[in-house]
Amino acid sequence: MNKAINQIVHELNGILLGKDRQVRLALCSLFAGGHLLIEDIPGMGKTTLAHALAHIMGLRYQRIQFTNDLLPADVLGYSIYDKAASSSLVFHPGPIFAQLILADEINRASPRTQSVLLEAMEERQVSIEGETRPLPQPFFVIATQNPIEQSGTFALPESQLDRFLMRLHLGYPDPQAERQLLEGEDRRSLTQRLPTLLAEEQLARIQQTVLRVSTSPALLDYVQRLLEASRNIPGLLYGLSPRAGLGLLRAAKAWALMQGRDHVLPDDVQAVFAAVAEHRLEQGESGKSRERVQRLLAGVSVLGD
Repeated sequence: MNKAINQIVHELNGILLGKDRQVRLALCSLFAGGHLLIEDIPGMGKTTLAHALAHIMGLRYQRIQFTNDLLPADVLGYSIYDKAASSSLVFHPGPIFAQLILADEINRASPRTQSVLLEAMEERQVSIEGETRPLPQPFFVIATQNPIEQSGTFALPESQLDRFLMRLHLGYPDPQAERQLLEGEDRRSLTQRLPTLLAEEQLARIQQTVLRVSTSPALLDYVQRLLEASRNIPGLLYGLSPRAGLGLLRAAKAWALMQGRDHVLPDDVQAVFAAVAEHRLEQGESGKSRERVQRLLAGVSVLGD
């Protein structure tokens, strides 16, 4: 299992140069059964990473370009009266009925359209015209978004942000990686040639193994101290929710598994904490959540009082 994971990391690092940690966190999010939000300015490789993940996981995927005129029916699907076939309404599923959804520039769509993902991401189903329809399994959403300061964007509501297990920032490449990009082949061409390294059954096996990674009472005490400290940050209306706590634990288990261990260490929690917590602790103050997360990690003792 670890050999396959290391090979996936190697292949993805050949596409997204100089971003090993972000690649590993993206895989961690998927192995933990969560959804991933990638935020950065245009041209930083957000869509490239999402496409590469889709190719290498071997899952049926759809790319949805979110724009300000995108309607909910464009995502979910719609019914059309078919006189020739059945003289009744026939449902035509939208692009959301895939295993891996790339919601590209999600915050360029209106809040009404953004909200169609809420039920899908949490319940793995959608309600359309009074009928509940299950989504394919596994079901992942990888969303990209531009910074809210850019024109033509709508801020994702807290309820939507909380559905994403992790948020990543890619950042500018270092000079060596950027030189390789300038001298090398187009990333899109390389992405199209990526091999499929993980079958659907293997992915399901990894996700089940993640759930069996053990946690000690002392480790759970540490996680609880982090959650409690987040709820007592001055100036914040609320801290990390129980859902965020469960997500943090799943992500730490997936990170431990990727390190070749069957138990979680405090180092695993710390490795994923920023990606899990920052977007949940922002609350309208862009850039402040990173400082809050660092203070939390520094101020909460691993061993307790």
